[in-house]
Amino acid sequence: MKKFALLLLLIIFSSCNNEEKELTADAIIDKTIEKAGGERYKNAHVEFTFRERTYTSDRNEGLYEFTRSFKDSLGEVKDVLNNEGLKRYREGEEVKISDSLATLYANSVNSVHYFVQLPYGLNDSAVQKELVGQDTISGKPYYEIKVTFKQEGGGADHEDVYMYWVSKEEFTIDYFAYRFYVNDGGIRFRVAKDPRKIEGIRFVNYDNYKTDDLSTPLEELDDLYEEGKLTKVSEINSEILNVEVK
Repeated sequence: MKKFALLLLLIIFSSCNNEEKELTADAIIDKTIEKAGGERYKNAHVEFTFRERTYTSDRNEGLYEFTRSFKDSLGEVKDVLNNEGLKRYREGEEVKISDSLATLYANSVNSVHYFVQLPYGLNDSAVQKELVGQDTISGKPYYEIKVTFKQEGGGADHEDVYMYWVSKEEFTIDYFAYRFYVNDGGIRFRVAKDPRKIEGIRFVNYDNYKTDDLSTPLEELDDLYEEGKLTKVSEINSEILNVEVK
């Protein structure tokens, strides 16, 4: 009887291990997106403020329009980014801008929307995902997902590399890090805080840390954070004003 019970436990343990091994990076991110809002993202209107600028995001089954509105010394400015590209308006009138400026503004607008609505963008066609390991932070187990980008469709910063720590228990992104190359490059490590769900979509703010040692592997940043060896440089806070799911 004891042998039978032991054999049964071994079978169950083996089955659990096989199930865990079969959970790929794509499957983990799919679960994370579903947990954060899933299908609700596809037809959502989101309005928020970030660093004294107002942003709106509208998605409709693959079509999208992202905006950014603010005031400068010459009046009201509105940038509109959609599937066709970016246009800038001043006091309601379109302003002709160079292709290089249009690319710069488009990247800036897209970047803010991307981070505010993570993890939704992690299934974009240019995203390449890899499960590189597992670790614990503050006693909680995490998957470590490395993200790189294809050159085609990956934007001006396609060489940047990201690392996401996805909770194995809750399938939420509680930490992420990235290595960037513009402006002499750098490394950042973000800690999610203030999680809240609005109309079924999850939003968070972040504490933003850095290390000056640019040779540091991204997967070691969680350990450095726990050891207090990272420097806090800012807080990334967005105020969600309105969310509507069609």
